[in-house]
Amino acid sequence: MPPRVTFQPCGWQRSEETPLSSEYDFSLANIGRLEAVNGLSRVQLLRPGSLLKFIPEEILIHGQDFRLLRVGFEAGGLEPQAFQVTMAIVQARAQNSQAQQYAGITLSKAGQSSGSRKPPIPLLETSEDWEIERKKQGARGWRVSTVNERFDVATSLPRYFWVPNRTLDSEVRRAFGHFHQSRGPRLSWHHPGGSDLLRCGGFYTASDPNKDDIRVVESMLQAGHSDVVLVDTMDELPSLADVQLAHLRLRALCLPDSSVSEDKWLSALDGTRWLDYVRSCLRKASDISVLVTSRVRSVVLQERGDRDFNGILSSLVQLLSAPEARTLLGFQSLVQREWVAAGHPFLTRLGGTGASEEAPVFLLFIDCVWQLLQQSPAEFEFSEFFLLALHDSVRVPDTLTFLRDTPWERGKQSGQFNTYTQVYTAGYAQPPAGNSVNPQLSVWDWDLRYSKEQILQFHNLGYDPEHCPDSWLPRQQPSFMVPGPPSSVWLFSRGALTPLNQLCPWRDSPSLLAVSSRWLPRPAISSESLADQEWGLPSHWGACPLPPGLLLPGYLGPQIRLWRRCYLRGRPEVQMGLSAPTISGLQAELAHLQELLRKWTPRIPPEDHPKKRNPNTIPSPVEIAGFLMRQCHPFWILSW
Repeated sequence: MPPRVTFQPCGWQRSEETPLSSEYDFSLANIGRLEAVNGLSRVQLLRPGSLLKFIPEEILIHGQDFRLLRVGFEAGGLEPQAFQVTMAIVQARAQNSQAQQYAGITLSKAGQSSGSRKPPIPLLETSEDWEIERKKQGARGWRVSTVNERFDVATSLPRYFWVPNRTLDSEVRRAFGHFHQSRGPRLSWHHPGGSDLLRCGGFYTASDPNKDDIRVVESMLQAGHSDVVLVDTMDELPSLADVQLAHLRLRALCLPDSSVSEDKWLSALDGTRWLDYVRSCLRKASDISVLVTSRVRSVVLQERGDRDFNGILSSLVQLLSAPEARTLLGFQSLVQREWVAAGHPFLTRLGGTGASEEAPVFLLFIDCVWQLLQQSPAEFEFSEFFLLALHDSVRVPDTLTFLRDTPWERGKQSGQFNTYTQVYTAGYAQPPAGNSVNPQLSVWDWDLRYSKEQILQFHNLGYDPEHCPDSWLPRQQPSFMVPGPPSSVWLFSRGALTPLNQLCPWRDSPSLLAVSSRWLPRPAISSESLADQEWGLPSHWGACPLPPGLLLPGYLGPQIRLWRRCYLRGRPEVQMGLSAPTISGLQAELAHLQELLRKWTPRIPPEDHPKKRNPNTIPSPVEIAGFLMRQCHPFWILSW
């Protein structure tokens, strides 16, 4: 189990049904800031290796996942051990930062009995898993390649992936060598209407392929289609440094002791640029989903490293275009395929290696999904609480899913971890006996960390069963697809299509794709999306109707909102008023609102209560909403 600190309230016992975590756990890697407090004025920020200057009355643990844990030593019976406990956490953080290595998963007695349990979803670690998924998508023109079975083509790629039927593995090996990190073109998703969505790294223009290699590369990019669109993934999207800076600013703004005044809070939120980056990702994914669904073609997502924003765009396109991806199992399979198996460097991007390329790209994707869920709640089977659990699982890594950068590392080191957990209780401290590591467990084994009642909240009660995959579109009737002209090659950049003379940069005449994107001629950026511009396609192709099952997200102004339940959970006063997940929670919030109404009754204008109300009468939701809209402070406005 990763190093963590656990505070056990008096009388509390860890549930045998959920042995891996509780609300009182904090992974050391998740601690963003540790503060010791004594009285109203003495506050000390404790960094790894710091020396505590006084005996604290309480400590504040600020999580990088925006959680806040307040521990009062007097109330918990730990006052005599306050100094010892606090310094133990400081020293553990110092050791953890020096080691820069995480352990695997430790199972309690309850968890060990399920060592042979079947994964909730296919982990795509066998060729059989990939073949089942290929048949499920109906990708008849594709096959499972075993060329990387020993990771000798690229350690960042999965052992298996999909390539065109007519392409030999020997040809795949040669063709992939002409792309950055040997991440050549391979199928990401097959649209039931016939289009194919591919992803690949940037062309390695310094290589010197022969004519046969060029033919193979072009054949793999075309994937049997006469119409090919290459998407410049990074065009109009933020850099990794931009994403990291925006997230740091957002976290600083959402801290309980933020120095930003309430009247300037919303402008400070805009200044973080986080919501702007969410908006950019949704807009580009919306345009690409139009390209994929409007006619039969090959759409290729090309990013230099193919491990970050290609994952965001390919995943969002499938969520927008495929109702099955919006189911609970479908979404988990999507993340496993497009992020975990595809080699997204989770550990590096989340700061686990100490490298400079830290950037929470996956968390940006989860925020994008939350925006879609808020805009079209009836289209998604999973709920906000599922997204919150997934968000927190990244920062509290109990399994190898988010502990490594590549499938090769994840497979190689799955059974080579030591386990150690330090538990402090009043007057007693000792490490538990060692337990075995089970490499078969994944982040999708929710029942080891969440109770049955909590898992039920993963399901969206507003999901419309009519939106299930079977009622979407017959796979063998691509009636809304319109074939494009033969041998048409396009570059999609800045919301517009630019014709290309060739696919590869190694021909006698240089290809546009071989030139740095900043030197390409750019059309003026339109304020309209590709769909708004009559699909943004040449006029002689005609217009296409919006296909069933396609979602086009809103991304203008207030349509992009702050995820309050996630980012502001360190502020209890802001969380009041959010919809509660249970009946008891609703009753507690209603009682709180009634108490607020009683306190503010003298300030209600006469026109708001024309007749005398019985104080025991429960106000209607409309009355409560109207009252709160007049009396709320700026944070509450964000939810309306």
